[in-house]
Amino acid sequence: MSTQEATFHDQPPGNALAWFASSPEGLSSPEAAERLAQHGRNELPPPPRRHPAVRFLRQFHNVLIYVLLAAGAVSAGLGHHVDALVILLVVVINAVIGFVQEGKAEAALEALRKMLASHTPVLRDGSRQMIASALLVPGDIVLLEAGERVPADLRILSAHGLRTDEALLTGEAVPADKLPDAVAPAAPLAERSSMAFSGTLVTAGSGTGVVVATGQATEIGHINRLMSRVRELKTPLTEQMDRFARGLTLVILAAATLLLLHGMLLGGLPFSELFMVVVGLSVSAIPEGLPAVLTITLAAGAKAMANRHAIVRHLPAIETMGAVSVICTDKTGTLTCNEMMVVRAITACNAYEVSGSGYAPNGEVRSREPALQTHGGNALAELALAASLCNDAALRYGDGAWHAEGDPMEAALKAFAGKVQARPEDSRQGWRRTGCIPFDAAHRYMAVLNRSGTGDTVIHVKGAPEELLAMCTLERGPDGTARPLDRAAWHRRIASLSAEGQRVLGFAAGATADGLSSLQHHHLREGLVFIGLLGLIDPPRPEAIAAVAQCHQAGIAVKMITGDHAGTASAIAREIGLREPQNVLTGAEIDALSDAELAGSLVHTNVFARTSPEHKLRLVTALQSMGHTVAMTGDGVNDAPALKRADVGIAMGNKGSEAAREAAALVLTDDNFASIAAAVSEGRTVYDNIRKVISWTLPTNAGEGLTIICALLFGMALPVTAVQILWVNLITATTLGLALAFELAEDNTMRRPPRRRSEPLMGLELLWHIAMVSLLFLCAVFGIYAYATDKGHPPELARTLALNMLVVLEIFHLFFIRNIHGTSFTWKAAMGTPAVWICVAIATTAQFAITYLPPMQRAFGTVAIPFADGLLVVVAGVLFFILIEIEKQIRLSLKAAALG
Repeated sequence: MSTQEATFHDQPPGNALAWFASSPEGLSSPEAAERLAQHGRNELPPPPRRHPAVRFLRQFHNVLIYVLLAAGAVSAGLGHHVDALVILLVVVINAVIGFVQEGKAEAALEALRKMLASHTPVLRDGSRQMIASALLVPGDIVLLEAGERVPADLRILSAHGLRTDEALLTGEAVPADKLPDAVAPAAPLAERSSMAFSGTLVTAGSGTGVVVATGQATEIGHINRLMSRVRELKTPLTEQMDRFARGLTLVILAAATLLLLHGMLLGGLPFSELFMVVVGLSVSAIPEGLPAVLTITLAAGAKAMANRHAIVRHLPAIETMGAVSVICTDKTGTLTCNEMMVVRAITACNAYEVSGSGYAPNGEVRSREPALQTHGGNALAELALAASLCNDAALRYGDGAWHAEGDPMEAALKAFAGKVQARPEDSRQGWRRTGCIPFDAAHRYMAVLNRSGTGDTVIHVKGAPEELLAMCTLERGPDGTARPLDRAAWHRRIASLSAEGQRVLGFAAGATADGLSSLQHHHLREGLVFIGLLGLIDPPRPEAIAAVAQCHQAGIAVKMITGDHAGTASAIAREIGLREPQNVLTGAEIDALSDAELAGSLVHTNVFARTSPEHKLRLVTALQSMGHTVAMTGDGVNDAPALKRADVGIAMGNKGSEAAREAAALVLTDDNFASIAAAVSEGRTVYDNIRKVISWTLPTNAGEGLTIICALLFGMALPVTAVQILWVNLITATTLGLALAFELAEDNTMRRPPRRRSEPLMGLELLWHIAMVSLLFLCAVFGIYAYATDKGHPPELARTLALNMLVVLEIFHLFFIRNIHGTSFTWKAAMGTPAVWICVAIATTAQFAITYLPPMQRAFGTVAIPFADGLLVVVAGVLFFILIEIEKQIRLSLKAAALG
């Protein structure tokens, strides 16, 4: 237990302020800097890391590696020192790749933690500021808001319906109410309602608290429970491939044992030579580097997504994004700019147009009818006052522009109030909030209780205009008095604004009895007067319009889910380019549909208005029941169930709550729909690259192994020696295959329909490709060997030609496999990527070295190849490339015809 908490939870809140020499206005910046130096950063120590030497040694902890090391030891014992050295090089190089990749993975995790680091609103220097949670110090005044993590241990100073989820500390599933009142000194942790603890989640309401403990001094620090926000870079795919590699290893070792027994019984080769041949077979046929290359492919995809503003929290999401067939997206801030601006103000006696841009409180408020410019000015001022007081946002000027702190809509209301009242700082002058009902999706309004400098107590309410109209019986007339409410007229005005794509807010006010110090829902049941409407717009992002069109081209349905009015949603959908924008389904209509009826209506409906988080969950479930792979965006606390239920949950990094980010697999750092489309493209590219790696590795390994197996079974001379096979595996496995991990997207990546959920990674098409390429490898290697023998070339030259034939075939196979969805006969395909050419250059240089350098010739039994024979090897590689490319085009044409 923290001694500081034991000191403060049972005392009045003022004692905590006095203890830390703080005040309700917060610390000054110099004082905060001094305390940060004294107390340190507000963060727990990072998880322990293994020493680099231990990490390197762990790369050898693998059954396959043990087999190879044993084979190397036996080889050395039999006097095959070169073979033993090559085996050792294969093992060491694979270990180095794994070691480097693990280091990159840890660096990626650390970078991800930093990118997902939370920020906290505080009061410093007497004003609201947003700072990194790690910079909090004891005495800071923290502003608590629903959906955010409590950043440190706090003594509650004020609370308005404040509740926190403390399950990670207390195990209690029900959120705890928080109040500023002191509790008993002996109260257990779960009953300390006057405290908010670091790491817990604010589920409802708002409040303020003074920081009493940070970092390791917090409760969560004392019990050493660091909440990890990312998972290890280990995915079901890599686990599946690990199992595949282990199973394949056992099969190959069994086959190698049978071949060894076969060779010993027939007695065609000395045991030492036979053993090395079998070792060469094992090393060549086992794709020992495949899991590492796949992990590198996923890590490269995660980095590419991060560069396109999509942070991957769980790597399986990369694969899943490539299969997404429906994207369910929020509107505000995702499809639009999230820079709300009031453009229309309507009172009972006048309608105004509001000019300006962004959040700057500068602009004109002009009557739409010049003759009525001065008519109803008091109602407009009252509307501006309500917009300012029923508000938790703030406007800050910096770097030459006005910036919003808090909800964008509320910031726009602040800007509107500044335009009406000429000076932004006048909008709350002389008013003090004494009670609040925070906005909640359940009741769709926010209410505040304020006391003026003259002692008047007034309730101001803002929210969905339909809700407020149902709560009011009066409206503000032109002379400032209340008159009977004309609901029909207001509904016409709401419909008119909504049809123009504006978000409409209603405002009401009412005087209350003196002495009222807190606000409850029942206080709003009578006496409210409807003041007017404000229409706000949030223009579509230009890049989102292009991204929606790209998704449609890729066969992905885009569905917009918003809490806005149906007219607003339809108008924005039309501007964004959604299909059938006129078909709008509201939350009330969703409630009236059965699950089967809802699924049926989704076929022609892409716009959902006036929805709640519960509706999101139903929509995801209905779409999945239809066989879709669903990506769902969310930013609120209540979005978490839908985000978890979706195949890929996508949280907003800027406006999203911590609860949404923790439930999501992807976090957008720019809250932009275009980043979702980019993530789909990257997901498809990563999946393609995984298929390319597998489709290149397995056929080439099978071709190498099949060459040795046929030679042993039929008693033929080996076209390639064991040590040469080891050399090929050393060069290709660590270079050519790795190049495919960094392939760029193919031209038609976003013009293909999404892959089926049931589509296997290794299906009949891949098995056919393995069989075809293996046979072509076999024919080419034995063909070039037979050609050399027929010409009377010595065995060393014949084997050197066969060795180079293997490498040339693998290089041409690499260029073929780079374009599995299109033709390779293009200039772009021939140009390749820097990674491909670097790897090809390394493999080619190494092959020239083993062929022409005397020391390498002596070690590997090679000789120099005449130019004409070398040219023949390259021509054979070109013919191989043409054959498999023709087969691919026939296969793609048949597939297109079947789909057409």
